[in-house]
Amino acid sequence: MLVAEGSDVFAAVASPVRRRLLGLLLEAGPLPVQQLAGHFAMSRPSVSEHLKVLKDAGLVREHKTGRHRYYQIDPEPLQELSRWLTPYERFWRQKLASLRELLDEPGGPRDRG
Repeated sequence: MLVAEGSDVFAAVASPVRRRLLGLLLEAGPLPVQQLAGHFAMSRPSVSEHLKVLKDAGLVREHKTGRHRYYQIDPEPLQELSRWLTPYERFWRQKLASLRELLDEPGGPRDRG
């Protein structure tokens, strides 16, 4: 899935709960929904709904082992997101560098303060 084609990746990472789920999976590796739900003050079905959004966006994969569903992060959409954001990151770095130069100029705002 290309980032430019589908906003579902953006929508999926817009939620702080889903970003935290991704962080937990990144740190710990594959986890069952019950263990993931233990990190939140919400019901297991609510956590499952967030996981479904992440799965539909291609950000996590699900596999069953016995009666348990395990989730693991799929880094490819995040890598695509990072590649898409790179030009914007460069733009803001340049703007911040220009601001820093302006502030550091003799007689600039920092000298007046």
